[in-house]
Amino acid sequence: MHLDVQDLRNFYYRSPLGRAVQKTLRAQLSSFWPEAQGQTVAGFGFAVPFLRPYLADARRVVGLMPGPQGVIGWPQGMPNISVLCEETLWPLETGHVDKLLVVHGLETSEQPGALLEECWRVLGPGGSALFVVPNRAGLWSRSDRTPFGFGRPYSQTQLENQLKLHNFLPERHATALYQPPSDKPFWRKTAGMWEKMGIRLSMVAAGGVLMVEATKRVQAPSGPGLRDKVRKPLGVLTPQPEAKPV
Repeated sequence: MHLDVQDLRNFYYRSPLGRAVQKTLRAQLSSFWPEAQGQTVAGFGFAVPFLRPYLADARRVVGLMPGPQGVIGWPQGMPNISVLCEETLWPLETGHVDKLLVVHGLETSEQPGALLEECWRVLGPGGSALFVVPNRAGLWSRSDRTPFGFGRPYSQTQLENQLKLHNFLPERHATALYQPPSDKPFWRKTAGMWEKMGIRLSMVAAGGVLMVEATKRVQAPSGPGLRDKVRKPLGVLTPQPEAKPV
């Protein structure tokens, strides 16, 4: 079940904790995708808070928001690029997206398999998709005070197996949000320290969010194919006997 878009907007833009999440995840996102010069960038779910760094250089940026969630105009003060769409039927051409970011989309979907198929459809050759989901082992998936406490949390193995099942090839992964999901001033002041410690102690402490980057896997055609249809492709070059005069 998708969260309401107003609740997501209030969390990310009107709460100290939400702004801290924006800062942390944007920093991690920039390590995956430092730029998108001349590329098409799309986000599904509620990915718009993390798409702003690409507005200046990308050829096109689109924020896709599922119908059950609702849509808001974004970015504020600029031409709108957010679109309300069916969860598994996006108004994008096949194979035209270079970078696809999915946040608050996969874990809340009632059709995760069909959603991944739509992600695969729109992604172009050489493109990459980044899936951001609640970590099953982290604190954030156990608290319903943030959007990461709703839906289906994943372990890294579960997420990567799901992606492989739908013809994605996982390439890189990271974890983030080691700070506690609390609005208390002490945790907000020390958030940066917890993130730095968490990255160094990631084998001991579990981050609240998993991020997995995957590319589109296209299987080579199998079977006899052309060999059965054209048994002698160079036959046209073989000298033919001249026709006898009548």
